[in-house]
Amino acid sequence: MRRGIWVLGAVAAASLASPAVAQDEALLGRWRTPAQNGVVAIERCGAALCAKVVDAAALRANPDQRDVRNRDPALRSRPVKGLTVLRAASGGPRVWNAGPLYDPDSGQGAATGTLTLVEPDRLAVRGCIARMLCRTQTWMRAR
Repeated sequence: MRRGIWVLGAVAAASLASPAVAQDEALLGRWRTPAQNGVVAIERCGAALCAKVVDAAALRANPDQRDVRNRDPALRSRPVKGLTVLRAASGGPRVWNAGPLYDPDSGQGAATGTLTLVEPDRLAVRGCIARMLCRTQTWMRAR
């Protein structure tokens, strides 16, 4: 009897959580960035999504590459591989709000941004440092 109640509770919890989880599924996985033939992995980080650096041309040449362009000198010694470049993405099914975002190539960050799923394999990533100062990159799903 207890097992039946537990299973019923788990099914009920899954059905309540599934719309948000299903929306996020479209973004999960590896994405190619335009800079240095980079690859980031979008994954779940708690209740939201985040993206971490997985690969790039510079990392293939030097796997121990550090975040030397970071504007904060205290962060310049951290490794680029595994670095979280996007935090707290939530929303969907087509547009997610995110922030902060970080570009290790330039060392610049953006407080807010959006992820727009243009097509199943094309993602527009927009970071804004102010209302009118935004930059958009297109990421393609890595196969």
